[in-house]
Amino acid sequence: MVGASFAYSLMQCGVANELILVDADEARAEGEAMDLNHGMPFVSPMRIRAGGYELLAGCDLTVITAGANQRPGQTRLELLQRNAGVIRDIVPRIVAANPRGVILVATNPVDILTEIAAEVAGLPPGHVFGSGTTLDSARFRFLIGDYLDVNPRSVHAYIIGEHGDSAVPVWSVANIGGIRVSDLATGEGKRIDGAAMDRIFDQTRNAAYEIIQRKKSTYYAIGLALRTVVEAVLRDEQTVLTVCSPMKGQFGVEGISLSLPTIVGHGGAETVLQPPLDPREIGLFRESASILLDQYASVRA
Repeated sequence: MVGASFAYSLMQCGVANELILVDADEARAEGEAMDLNHGMPFVSPMRIRAGGYELLAGCDLTVITAGANQRPGQTRLELLQRNAGVIRDIVPRIVAANPRGVILVATNPVDILTEIAAEVAGLPPGHVFGSGTTLDSARFRFLIGDYLDVNPRSVHAYIIGEHGDSAVPVWSVANIGGIRVSDLATGEGKRIDGAAMDRIFDQTRNAAYEIIQRKKSTYYAIGLALRTVVEAVLRDEQTVLTVCSPMKGQFGVEGISLSLPTIVGHGGAETVLQPPLDPREIGLFRESASILLDQYASVRA
């Protein structure tokens, strides 16, 4: 459903001229391609077809959404053993068919699987990266905007670290119109105090669990998030997004993929930024890395 939602979103934005659907269930991929193609009279021209890995030759970007779904009450890290095998099987096939393309990982737990994918692929730095906390940051921005009655597109705020339970809210640089969120008062005098901050972050961190409990899975918002990342690559936008990529000493972290604000363009995750975090946020970011490194050790080849 994540892959199908992403494909449906992508066909509406006119940024790509061809889309290949690859799935272990070939009939499912063919059915999705047929369904999408029947909507083609309503969108910009685009070729959509299903097939094998050989069709990936020449693709600018491959998005991996394959893997087991998160079940009610299950953490993303509990998916690790099964989906690590999926990534180790898929990535060499992608690279063999298309050694020059960029790879975007969306399968959970996305941080560790991005690290595995980058290791297996052997592509240049930045060419393998993950969706990371792009969705978490969007949820964070929405909830802040909803609380203050501000369009979430005008809220500049990030979730960094793991796409999961050890995610870190960056309140120190969160702002609206250049005014720190913690200093902003609306026309009605509404402010975000400490209690509101805790509540907003809890809602952000637990959003997937709440949605899965109600409808079994999440896919619309991540489909849109993936489209945004793909647009940044295909259009070489140099857009800042909180994708995850292998850390190379940022805030003292290396050996694992984590999310930080990153300039995304045709080369994938091109430049990882280091915002001026406060000491507590740096500590939480390092704790997030430590948790993931321990998990990564359990599946390292």
